[in-house]
Amino acid sequence: MADDYNVFLGIVAIILGILIIAFPLISIFTLSVLVGIGILFLGIWFFVQASRLWTISKAVSIAYLILGIIAIVAGIGTMGNVYALSFLASFIIYLTGFFLLISGILTLFTGVGSTAKGIGGLGVVLGILFLIIGVYALNPIYLAFIIGIWLIFDGISLFFVSPTEPESVPEQEEST
Repeated sequence: MADDYNVFLGIVAIILGILIIAFPLISIFTLSVLVGIGILFLGIWFFVQASRLWTISKAVSIAYLILGIIAIVAGIGTMGNVYALSFLASFIIYLTGFFLLISGILTLFTGVGSTAKGIGGLGVVLGILFLIIGVYALNPIYLAFIIGIWLIFDGISLFFVSPTEPESVPEQEEST
């Protein structure tokens, strides 16, 4: 059975999931601001790396500089823009579905044994499911619903996670 920490996290995830479903536009707006700020900080970090590496490698420094510019523009563009976040999330989900579908088809045709065929079939089914979800994630309301449902399922699953025991580290012999 789960420990107290997992139960607490599960309850928090379920509450957040319900709040996101109850207030979808406010939730997605808040998420877009947080994602925008995160990408903006990433862009600033790329600029710091570019200036730090300038004397070591101009090519790597220029690559960091370009990434920094792209990240800052993307961060500013995503910050508070619900539709930009929905498009980004939809694109990532859709791309994942495409890769799962292709991987599943390849495994169906090249896999040996019933296990490989089952995994290939599961990849195809999940790929199609991701493609469908990716289309719906373009709408911010549906994106909030998808995130809320995921948080609720994740919160419920945390109730059934058994606590992990820290691995014992074998003592090293002292050499003289």
